[in-house]
Amino acid sequence: MRAALLQLSSSDDPEANLAVTLSMMDAAIADGAKFILTPEVTNCVSGSRTHQNAVLHPEESDPTLAGLRARAAEAGVWLLIGSLALKTDDPDGRFANRSFLIGPDGEIVARYDKIHMFDVDVTPEETYRESDGFRPGDRAVLADMPLGKLGMTVCYDVRFPHLHRRLAQAGATVLTVPAAFSHVTGAAHWEVLLRARAIETGCFVLAPAQTGIHAATTGRTRQTHGHSMVVAPWGEVLADGGVEPGIVMVDLDPDAVAQARRRVPSLRHDRAFDGP
Repeated sequence: MRAALLQLSSSDDPEANLAVTLSMMDAAIADGAKFILTPEVTNCVSGSRTHQNAVLHPEESDPTLAGLRARAAEAGVWLLIGSLALKTDDPDGRFANRSFLIGPDGEIVARYDKIHMFDVDVTPEETYRESDGFRPGDRAVLADMPLGKLGMTVCYDVRFPHLHRRLAQAGATVLTVPAAFSHVTGAAHWEVLLRARAIETGCFVLAPAQTGIHAATTGRTRQTHGHSMVVAPWGEVLADGGVEPGIVMVDLDPDAVAQARRRVPSLRHDRAFDGP
């Protein structure tokens, strides 16, 4: 299956971001993509809850979700919307960071709410408290598609190997890690984390990413790492999107999963042990 990872530099304007994403989808479809993936927070990159409250929508009325579903149905392609920031009924007014798998008929096949919240102090100047604005999910999600079983994760989830191992042992052959990774932690950890998750599970890892300086009308300007990446089940990097917005195309061979797992069948070698 030919996959296309869209590397975006989303602003805090969902309408403008949708136009860019649809244009890139069209280019990927014209190049033969049958599975298109977008990054985390495709619709809006913003650190201002006031601005988010003004421009975001609940799932049922979100124009980005509706527009991307319609385009997937028109073209008959599979689509992973890496995530959308969406309003919820959370009593604290927190949003959902929700990933969607869309089928070629435009229907929602699976939803996944990001489990692990990015509450970190990267540097004294660069701090994040994702849990202040977003409600964490509490359920791992596995979905069927022609490429294989898809295990859905988002960004900071990549640092939690037990989630990916559980997905793989439940049948996942492809793991998705859409991200808006910090440019500081990305330079240090992004590639090695993605390769580790692929090697440990014998899965393809598909990681579409946000990149560059993100335009903001209010709040702090944010910079992300880019380098949308596809990693094979044996751990080799098949594609790296660099730091400019664009499309990463790759042809995926599902047989590579079985080959890697025959060589090192570690998913079957767990043992109970005592200790701390």
